[in-house]
Amino acid sequence: MSDNNLFKDIRIKRGDTEKSYRWYQDQIRNLLRKNPVSPNSRDLLKDVDHLRNIIIPGKMYLFLYDAKHKDTLPYWDMFPLVLPFRKVEDGFYGINLHYLSYPLRFKLLETLNKNTINKALTEDAKIKISWEMLLTMSRIAPVKACVKHYLTDHVESRFLNIPHPDWVTAAMLPVERFVGASKEKVWRDSRRMF
Repeated sequence: MSDNNLFKDIRIKRGDTEKSYRWYQDQIRNLLRKNPVSPNSRDLLKDVDHLRNIIIPGKMYLFLYDAKHKDTLPYWDMFPLVLPFRKVEDGFYGINLHYLSYPLRFKLLETLNKNTINKALTEDAKIKISWEMLLTMSRIAPVKACVKHYLTDHVESRFLNIPHPDWVTAAMLPVERFVGASKEKVWRDSRRMF
């Protein structure tokens, strides 16, 4: 993302060291204290340098979505934070981190990061590793609860590509926008699936 974004301060404070879930939560709270209005999805999608028209499996994206079966779904996320792992003819499958509570998101990304941390790997190699891991993870709990099929013709914005160094920060932001239920109910339902 560009240097004038909400991820910059947290990335600088983090440096090259691993930080705990609590550290990230504290940084997000401090960020929101400075800017009392929670991050708005439309504001995040103004980062034109990182907006994409297509997704690449193994990367992370935020986008606006209008569910096809919204009238019959108990709930759905209109601003998904997704790690796509498989393209299909009508769209793609991805892991929407918003369906997991913040601590579970952190654990999932920590596991993924441990396998892509090798600085000698090229960006393409890291994406390939991430993609293969996501495919495997999509079959196991708790990830299975957040595997979703996204239809291309129901995507209502371009895709905001989240650079790898900002994945954890993005996952900790309170930008989920569930329609039909609170995030706490969604998280409880997801926990029941594993």
